[in-house]
Amino acid sequence: MQQGSAPKISFVSLGCPKALVDSERIITRLRAEGYELARKHDGADMVIVNTCGFLDSAKQESLSAIGSAMAENGKVIVTGCMGAEPEQIEQAYPGVLSITGPQQYESVLDAVHRASPPVHNPHLDLVPPQGIKLTPRHYAYLKISEGCNNRCSFCIIPKLRGDLVSRPAADVLREAERLVAAGVKELLVISQDTSAYGLDIKYAESPWKERNVRARFLDLARELGELGAWVRLHYVYPYPHVDEVIGLMAEGKVLPYLDIPFQHASPNVLKAMRRPAAQDKTLDRIKGWRAVCPDLALRSTFIVGFPGETDEDFAYLLDWLDEAEIDRLGCFKYEPVAGATSNALPGQLPDEIKQERWNALMARQQKISARRLKRKVGTRQQIIIDEVGPTVAKGRTKADAPEIDGAVYISSRRPLRVGEIVTAKIERADEYDLHGSVAGF
Repeated sequence: MQQGSAPKISFVSLGCPKALVDSERIITRLRAEGYELARKHDGADMVIVNTCGFLDSAKQESLSAIGSAMAENGKVIVTGCMGAEPEQIEQAYPGVLSITGPQQYESVLDAVHRASPPVHNPHLDLVPPQGIKLTPRHYAYLKISEGCNNRCSFCIIPKLRGDLVSRPAADVLREAERLVAAGVKELLVISQDTSAYGLDIKYAESPWKERNVRARFLDLARELGELGAWVRLHYVYPYPHVDEVIGLMAEGKVLPYLDIPFQHASPNVLKAMRRPAAQDKTLDRIKGWRAVCPDLALRSTFIVGFPGETDEDFAYLLDWLDEAEIDRLGCFKYEPVAGATSNALPGQLPDEIKQERWNALMARQQKISARRLKRKVGTRQQIIIDEVGPTVAKGRTKADAPEIDGAVYISSRRPLRVGEIVTAKIERADEYDLHGSVAGF
């Protein structure tokens, strides 16, 4: 580093959107202190790696990222979920400067200060009021709580991130308002358990716009819906009060989209998973939701090959999917995770069976997705533009979250801009994506 020049930091963010929000907070603080971001490890003053430690495969990716940073730079600070259990990192890379767990922002900053003290320039305002974002300008993740009170047998998130800690509603709304003022068109609401929001603080009220707003899922969603942006709800467990939010979707206040991690449908497997919320009447509730809001899109994740999952359990899941008609689906083959109670369950299945079931489920979902998308041919849909090309732009309907869901490829007579929301006529569909042309602005 040259005398008087700002220290440069290379940053690697791995894992889920919740970890991405942690990365954004760290980067915002660093930029406020005058640090610059480097695009490459080589030449930077140090590297920060925000790790994921949920699955063994994620841990390997984190260790690989740390190894690359050590090889290319040598001064590495590690944070995030894998940092909650540092032994594996210390053993593999004893030379890392610091290892901290998730949400330990102050510890990360202390480690940075020790390795390369900040150079202040009081004449520069380095940070916009909405903070530094790692997502494109037109959408942003809005984290409403940390941690989780559930104790699912396959999951160690509570061990890594602790119990539920909800943010006051006014804090969330102030952040959301700043983001919208900065040009964000879509707010993606995230937490470990979005529908449990406020439980830990007894749904306490906080002052917002000359009134009080309760820290409650429905109240927060209603207020977010008044800010003029798309509001998308992720990681929503199907507790009974979720039914209330469907009315907001029917009114157009929040997007008609629910990301519910069902994980399975068989009562036997759900019991072994120790899943929260009664899921025995879920099909009836889905029918009820779609009766109130016909445009509702459901996204979910499932695990196949869970210990003790029988052929009958898996057949039950496939039949359930046919009836539920989940619009967007992610599927994982069960992996043992160090510290998870499911590791001790009887009936651990071989990899070949897990792969067969994964193949069968994805083939079934492909047909369901194609069937659902075909119904949209001939309709007009609002599309938010993510990428522009010479003749065709790529965007998403209200039924599609960024990165994880499908896309819409649309042609236009005039150039489109990233972040623009246009109306498109849908002309054809394939298994996962839609195609059409702009019909209005």
